[in-house]
Amino acid sequence: MATTLLMPKATAVWLVDNTALTFDQIGALCGLHHLEVKSIADGDSAQGIKGLDPIQTGQLSRDQIKDAEQDPSVRLSLLEPKVKVPELKKKGPRYTPVSRRQDRPNAILWLVRNHPEMKDSQIIRLVGTTKTTISAIRDRTHWNSTNLQPLDPVTLGICSQIDLDFEVAKAAKYLPKVEEGATEDGLLPASETQGAEAPADPQAAEEVDADSVFKNFAALGDAAIEGDAGGDAS
Repeated sequence: MATTLLMPKATAVWLVDNTALTFDQIGALCGLHHLEVKSIADGDSAQGIKGLDPIQTGQLSRDQIKDAEQDPSVRLSLLEPKVKVPELKKKGPRYTPVSRRQDRPNAILWLVRNHPEMKDSQIIRLVGTTKTTISAIRDRTHWNSTNLQPLDPVTLGICSQIDLDFEVAKAAKYLPKVEEGATEDGLLPASETQGAEAPADPQAAEEVDADSVFKNFAALGDAAIEGDAGGDAS
């Protein structure tokens, strides 16, 4: 891993102010032209830049600087860092091996069915597909939709379980919150409904008068007798 100088201009400012190094030596270390280093020494450039001590950052040693001050032909070199930081790789489109590309529609179908809350951009990051393909699988207009089977992308080796869990947790933030004490369907738990009194029936709440009931039955009986008598007379 190549070692680069931290804040070259700030380091050059510190070396100009605190050492007797030549402009060529400072320029070679900091990647600057010797005339640019001269302008820093004259105060024409790098105004307002605070110097950075390369000894304190562990990039140079005091003995190196002393040796270089005594011999203008000496060129300073950075010390080997004590802690190596891995280089950050730019994230591009997820690469899917050729042998696994035919399984991508199955993985997309699995994500669409099992995690409908997941956005298309998240599926693209996981599977390495296009928005057009996702829409076709959602609408069942994909050319091979009849033969697709939902398969876990982790099992297929298309993405890792850590990446899948991260995207699922991220998508869960956009789900509507369920009210406290209610189930997913909006119903109250059974523990709260057991033993509850049934709603009052307004018709059943009316008091029933026994005398009026029997009077009605008597009136019906009299009407039936009169009807029979009228039929016999005719």
